[in-house]
Amino acid sequence: MSPSSNAHHPELSRRRLLEIIGLSAAGASIVGACGGDGEGGGGAGGGGTAEFVGAWPYQVPPKGHFNIMAGVTDGILAGSIYQDLIFLPGGMYYWQDKKWERLLADSWAFDAAAKTFTLSIKPDLTWNDGSPLTSKDVMTTFWCRRIMRQTEWGFVTSMEATDERTVVFTMNNPSSVVERYVLRAPIMADATYGQFAQRAEELFASGKDLDTDEGGTLNEDLQAYRPQDPERDVLTSGPFRYDFASITNAQLTLVKNDNGFAADRIKFDTITLYAGESASQITPLVLSKEVDYATHGFAVAEEQQFVKQGVRVIRPPVYSGPALLFNLDKLPEFKDVRVRRALAHAIDRKANGTFALGRSGVGVESMTGFSDILVPGWLSGEEQAKLDTYPYDQGKAAAMLTDAGWKKVAGAWQKPDGTKASYTLVFPAEWADWSTSGTNLARQLTKFGIAVRPRGVTANQQPIDVDKGAFELAIQAWGSSHPHPHFSFVTDLFTHNIPIAANQGGKGIAFELTQDTDAFGPVDLEKIVNAAGEGLDEAAQKQNVATAALAFNELLPIIPLFERYGNNPALEGTRVKGWPPDDDPILQNSPYADNFAILAMFTGKLAPAS
Repeated sequence: MSPSSNAHHPELSRRRLLEIIGLSAAGASIVGACGGDGEGGGGAGGGGTAEFVGAWPYQVPPKGHFNIMAGVTDGILAGSIYQDLIFLPGGMYYWQDKKWERLLADSWAFDAAAKTFTLSIKPDLTWNDGSPLTSKDVMTTFWCRRIMRQTEWGFVTSMEATDERTVVFTMNNPSSVVERYVLRAPIMADATYGQFAQRAEELFASGKDLDTDEGGTLNEDLQAYRPQDPERDVLTSGPFRYDFASITNAQLTLVKNDNGFAADRIKFDTITLYAGESASQITPLVLSKEVDYATHGFAVAEEQQFVKQGVRVIRPPVYSGPALLFNLDKLPEFKDVRVRRALAHAIDRKANGTFALGRSGVGVESMTGFSDILVPGWLSGEEQAKLDTYPYDQGKAAAMLTDAGWKKVAGAWQKPDGTKASYTLVFPAEWADWSTSGTNLARQLTKFGIAVRPRGVTANQQPIDVDKGAFELAIQAWGSSHPHPHFSFVTDLFTHNIPIAANQGGKGIAFELTQDTDAFGPVDLEKIVNAAGEGLDEAAQKQNVATAALAFNELLPIIPLFERYGNNPALEGTRVKGWPPDDDPILQNSPYADNFAILAMFTGKLAPAS
């Protein structure tokens, strides 16, 4: 996600991250473990190479490539949980304990009076070739992120390297979310991306921005960049590195980078990842005990097979899920908020979630645009009482459509212009949970009298089609695997909408961010969402979060369907020694952000079976 003009519109990374990322971006894989003091070096049986086996959807060349910069599509493992082990970020966050595990970052601090956020990186960090990792690499990373319209540039106005280890970010207004944007960004090498950073610095210094011809060309050039010799040109700083020669359509291997941070702490020598976009591709590998952990959206029947085989299923909250999106440019009838509200009443969200994921699909209740789990911590009881929960009530839905000028004739709804209400709904074909949700949604609405044809589209193409506006109705993500509601609002309102869809040359859902509301009168949702993350005072942020939540609840720019919980198979005793108990606080981390298995690797708590 990212800002558009002048990089002033926020963005965010979806189930590419989320549910593929499970991306939502659909399925994804992770691994986690409980503590253990087993020595590294032995897999099952001891004595050889300690191997961890997961699964993740990735593309091989020529579609897949090694331009891993944020916002560029089809980078191999870009946006995956494994990226943290390859390109070191500043840190990873423990959601329940509200503290950071410091990785690349040595220290950081806000200065409210100076409107700055200062990041200092650890001394003696190196790239895999032995060259030092310095503040120049941090600067290059964030210049390129600005080219790719990344969200922090909605808050940051400039940055400066004050020495070899320190970068100072100046903000238009101190914003606590900048901490997460900066610390969770994977740092890339100046040796790889410096040419683009220099061009970006010159572009913005000249007073031009990304909406100029020069800015558009720079964005396109960065997206088109492909390292000529990845083994030489792709520098990595984490404890693992691609084994470039091992990458096939079926699997790839990550090998220990001895120069990488925490390489001496991590107790696995290799990570093997099986390729698989769909859960059905990974299920046989789980059942044959060839995969230690996976976070794909497994179907209910597949989950039942795991349990019968004695494989534990872990259910971490994802803080996100599938939503119904409308193309308001193609379908002006949905610009009428009464119609969107009517559909919210017409859909049985609880049934949709259960049908898709069983116990791991929980119908959304609050309809605020962010997780029901987080709502009590951000909205007061009085504010929560103002929310419309849009209970399943097809009678009320029919009355609202009638009020909006629709008519039901012989069991079929006609739009105000007298034509039949008939649509195609697209969803990622390979993601079992979202495709099942989409199929069930189409069935529900068709039975209600609005003809909806479900159609699966390749998971890597479908979000691009949405951004370009090449759809009528679509399933894509609501919410975000990040702990502050600001990030969820970015997903809801910017990611597949005008601010960020611009990266694909389209407007996405084409929902204008200036709206009239009953609760607040005219609102600028872009400003409100930015304000929800601004400042260092959480009490003040809560006021803006409440405004954004109530506006979302009233306007329903998208319709959240269910909140996804993982149904992640976790194999113990074969290659991995053990997993945390269900009540371990680390399992409150989303599997698609600050992944607990990756954290456990960094801290040495994820141990091989011996």
